[in-house]
Amino acid sequence: MISRLRGLGIVLALIGIAFVAAGAFAFIKTQEGYRSLNAFSAEQDVQLTYNEEGQLVDRGETEGAQAIMALLTDDWRYPVVDSELDPNEPIVNTASEYMYQMATVSYHTLHGVQTVVLTEPVEYKGETFAAGTYEVPLDGRYFSQLDREHPLEGPARNQAWSGTAHALIAELGVGTATASALQLALALAGLLGGLGGTLILTGAGLVWATRAETQPVPVLRPANEPA
Repeated sequence: MISRLRGLGIVLALIGIAFVAAGAFAFIKTQEGYRSLNAFSAEQDVQLTYNEEGQLVDRGETEGAQAIMALLTDDWRYPVVDSELDPNEPIVNTASEYMYQMATVSYHTLHGVQTVVLTEPVEYKGETFAAGTYEVPLDGRYFSQLDREHPLEGPARNQAWSGTAHALIAELGVGTATASALQLALALAGLLGGLGGTLILTGAGLVWATRAETQPVPVLRPANEPA
């Protein structure tokens, strides 16, 4: 039995070493990913704007930043991590910063006003739109919520939700997904390392315990009993 326990301890320790090696590999790859993401973000040089008090501002106003944050946290229900919004490092390179920048693009698109020019009268669903220039507010409507066949909403939709707007949102979404995946990979590396360390400790403990059991135990005899 003791030899079996010792063998089990050795096997557990070896498995633990394998887990630690896997955790170390995952950690190294995660750090490579972080360096790449940071380098890519630095090259783009997209920065968030803060005031002297370290508060986020949009177009110089904290109210605008608060409205953007409300879109992000209330409407989209994204769990913003405050520590990822660092006024001392305003370059967008964390998941929360990427999502805030995405919300910024979306907010200004959603609440923008588009100029649509009709060169001739257009009738749509029983309503006639005279030729002229129209200011069409989006009123918080997304691309799919605007009627593409409407003589005003259709052009306004294409102008507001342009290929550029969609491309920016998609690129920022990729940044968010990449940053989140790196966080999960780092957590996985820690989990593998912790599990490996636990197995090594358990295996070493079994080996130590069984070795202690094999040591001869001295037999105490009465002083007057012959040896």
